Amino acid sequence: MIQSIVHIALVVKDYDEAIDFYTKKLNFTLIEDTYQPEQDKRWVVVSPPGSAGATLLLAKASKPEQDAFIGNQSGGRVFLFLNTDDFWRDYNEMVSRGIEFVREPKEQEYGTVAVFKDLYGNLWDLLELNQDHPSSKRMK
Repeated sequence: MIQSIVHIALVVKDYDEAIDFYTKKLNFTLIEDTYQPEQDKRWVVVSPPGSAGATLLLAKASKPEQDAFIGNQSGGRVFLFLNTDDFWRDYNEMVSRGIEFVREPKEQEYGTVAVFKDLYGNLWDLLELNQDHPSSKRMK
């Protein structure tokens, strides 16, 4: 059996501001932006550059109870993990584009990591895993 996670839904306040952040600040690729008139919403998918894995589905909050989860989808824990092949290149680029890092770069036994916020406050790890890390081997 072969299965994979295709999309991870990320609740956002506004489609266009989210697209702007992910494509201009994080250099993600806009994969799809399709209006769905029957539901009066958009199907917006973005992906990190060069990624062949899961994508983010930017899902605009459509009910008042969903608003509370914008920027807090994981109760204040790191929510998403962005692995890179060059930590310092991407870290420096992100800093120059105004990304807020809330934990400075640190060398760990699994690789180099720093924590940043997205435009709504969700926490992300930017990391470069060591070559011998099991998740690193999956990327090849």
